[in-house]
Amino acid sequence: MVYDTAKLLANEMKNSIEYREYTAAKARAMENNTTRTLIEEYNKLQFRSQAAMIAGETENESLKKLQKIGELMQFDTDASAYLMAEFRLKRMLGDVYKILAEAVDVDLGPLEA
Repeated sequence: MVYDTAKLLANEMKNSIEYREYTAAKARAMENNTTRTLIEEYNKLQFRSQAAMIAGETENESLKKLQKIGELMQFDTDASAYLMAEFRLKRMLGDVYKILAEAVDVDLGPLEA
């Protein structure tokens, strides 16, 4: 029963405006090689910066590069539209996860914003 409900929820999410906007923005962004490369580099640097922050590093090269690429991406309408759509989709996923965690009394701790 729980898994059937989860499959229904997954289908609802797949049909959501957030997901549809995300897939459309991603398709547009990935058509352009420059935009795709910027996004891929941004994602790599974001991961590296988060890892450095977890390790306690406050100043690191990845963070500086991430900020520079973020500034560049603001001028690329497809890249910025993709990042905003991705943010909205991830926010929806986070909200759903939080609702589920609260229902079974699970502490999300550092995952909560």
